[in-house]
Amino acid sequence: MREQPLPERIEKTAISEIETPALLLDPVVMDRNIDRMRAAVASLGVAFRPHVKTAKSLAVVRRMTGGVPGPITVSTLREAEVFADAGYTDILYAVGVTPNKVARAQRLRGRGVDLKLIVDNADAATAIAAAGDPADPLPVLVEVDSDGHRAGVAPSDAAALLGIAARLRGGATLCGLLTHAGASYGATSHAEIRRYADQERDALLSAAAILREAGHPVETLSVGSTPTALFATDLSGITEVRAGVFVFFDLVMAGIDVCRVEDIALSVLASVIAVQPDRGRFLVDAGWSALSRDRGTARQAVDQGYGLVCDATGRPCPDLIVLEANQEHGVVGLRPGSTNILPKVAVGDLVRILPNHACATAGQHAAYRLIDSVRRTVTGSWPRFGGW
Repeated sequence: MREQPLPERIEKTAISEIETPALLLDPVVMDRNIDRMRAAVASLGVAFRPHVKTAKSLAVVRRMTGGVPGPITVSTLREAEVFADAGYTDILYAVGVTPNKVARAQRLRGRGVDLKLIVDNADAATAIAAAGDPADPLPVLVEVDSDGHRAGVAPSDAAALLGIAARLRGGATLCGLLTHAGASYGATSHAEIRRYADQERDALLSAAAILREAGHPVETLSVGSTPTALFATDLSGITEVRAGVFVFFDLVMAGIDVCRVEDIALSVLASVIAVQPDRGRFLVDAGWSALSRDRGTARQAVDQGYGLVCDATGRPCPDLIVLEANQEHGVVGLRPGSTNILPKVAVGDLVRILPNHACATAGQHAAYRLIDSVRRTVTGSWPRFGGW
């Protein structure tokens, strides 16, 4: 019997009484972020397929999809199964699929789930077509590399595109193209993000033209990253947008001016466990096992260490960051070169740490503790899941 998500728990406790470390989520901020993204995508006249890998929570994703099961993007088959159990039937598995996962994907399709897969090479296409069921061919999107960031076929590589399409026969069928503007995470201006959005669009339109001219049907053109989804101005010819980290935002997104620090809905509550004023630092009970090892801001103009430190109300302390992260210890101090003064703290005091990468930090925890920032209380708990 498949493991079922835990039910939501309702509680009302002062934040000061929560055992640390704990993952806090402000639902008011989260809902504001969701509204912003949905409005941006709607203004572009395309469908929205939110990515659930950041949230990995039925309660959060219900809000992302407007309260009803809708199209979603997943990064693991575990995500696909959990959301299929909850009534989500239009699912895109947006990681290059391998033959050893085809049988599991087909089981989902056998349950009535319209599960779509992606490939970016002829070998994978051949293997999937051979492993698939000709009576129910697996719909496949070809991944296109629009910015040199990660995986995908070059949009001008006709031989590769046509070679993959030719192999999607029998147990698989070509249904579209997909790209992800991951390089937009390194943008330094809104204008640069918009250029990446145009590049995403143009890459798919170029690749689609090659396939269509050869007689291959290309129905879905799927683009997406949180920065480009929010700053795109023209997605003519594109059918859908994917994005995920927008639901919470994080310091990387704030560092490229996609959001403000106050738009970050997640934080890790931690307790001071030792004060070392002679060394200009104090220790907290949130190390990399609570924060993750992500150092996504290291190459940005402002390096936030392993997280930006706030007081217990969520107000950032000037230049105070997690300098080092051991498994269960976080070392907190002023960023190098700061002229600010280390705040006075005592053992047992609480701080909140904003994440560099919301996906990575959330992945360290089993649940979101919902907070009412005005009343400084925890009002509920939403479970999240992991695994592949």
